[in-house]
Amino acid sequence: MAGSLIKIDEEIVTSAVASVTLGGSDWDSSYDVYMVKVNNIQTDTDTARFQFRVTTSGTPQTDANYDRATKLLLAHTTFGNVYNVNQTNFDIVGSMGTATGEQSNLVMYCFNFNNASEYSFGTIETVDFGSSARIQGQQGGFVKTTTEANDGLHFYMTTGNFTSGSTFTLYGLKK
Repeated sequence: MAGSLIKIDEEIVTSAVASVTLGGSDWDSSYDVYMVKVNNIQTDTDTARFQFRVTTSGTPQTDANYDRATKLLLAHTTFGNVYNVNQTNFDIVGSMGTATGEQSNLVMYCFNFNNASEYSFGTIETVDFGSSARIQGQQGGFVKTTTEANDGLHFYMTTGNFTSGSTFTLYGLKK
């Protein structure tokens, strides 16, 4: 397995930015599977939602064709199910804040992104540390219900910015 992940693109936030796009002009369509790793996501605005969209020709797609289903794993209360259909984006974290230590991390695997005859879909795993030492995670999947080739991912906060120290990395999985 050593050497199976080939780094395609990486964005390291050094000052506050509203969004980050992986892929686009850096997209390498020679892979069937992609892995995205996002570390140390923090925001400068309370109650911001961490979200993403797929890109086509480098442009985030804003149509209402985003579906997801995840199991929400909460350390402070019972587990839950989260699902949405026909949305204009994928929610990653429902509410982030600015308290010391609040952050989100995730790993995603993306499939069919280069196939214009199939839906692009993926799996997602997150772990989030919130205020009052609240830890939670999600495990699940997402699908873009449009037959189109996609060439990246566009991450953003609904309000505010990503703060310095956030890292976004896109890998191709070598066969």
